[in-house]
Amino acid sequence: MPVTSFVIISFLVVAVSTVALLMRNPLATKVTTSKIAEKLKGADWVQNHWKAGLFLFGINAGLFFFTGFLLYLLMYFLVPLFHITIMVVAVVVSLLFWSVAGASWKGTKGNRIKASAVGSSFYALLALGFVYMLMTLQPAYPGEDTFMRAIGVMFGIIVAVTAFVSCFLITGFAAGRKTNSL
Repeated sequence: MPVTSFVIISFLVVAVSTVALLMRNPLATKVTTSKIAEKLKGADWVQNHWKAGLFLFGINAGLFFFTGFLLYLLMYFLVPLFHITIMVVAVVVSLLFWSVAGASWKGTKGNRIKASAVGSSFYALLALGFVYMLMTLQPAYPGEDTFMRAIGVMFGIIVAVTAFVSCFLITGFAAGRKTNSL
């Protein structure tokens, strides 16, 4: 499968998943009415947009670094295509967690958006880090071609921006959820 097709299919999967969660399909309804979401609704600290946003930021960072660690460990094993399975599972877990986090919010729409912006800013900072890496990309030794490294960094930018948008939309603009008006 050409790389372009893989990228397009990946974006379509993320877009469809995001829309499905926003439209409150039966799976999202089950997730958002789960015991975890109900426990989070009762916690006072979750209703503070700064604390909820920092919690979401920490969860996003933890999921990212844990997935990166697993992918790093897989470099030492000869299991074909297992890294793709790890990445798909990480995306699904992130989408489900974002859905639960969005369902647990009981405050105003404005504060929901603030909490979502703080939480999803991890991926915005990650994208900015990748942009910096791309702009300062230099060969490791004279005559090295940095094209493949640049392609990898550009994929990192695309993934980080997609994760930022998905997290922000799912946690900040959850469709069909009742919140207090400003």
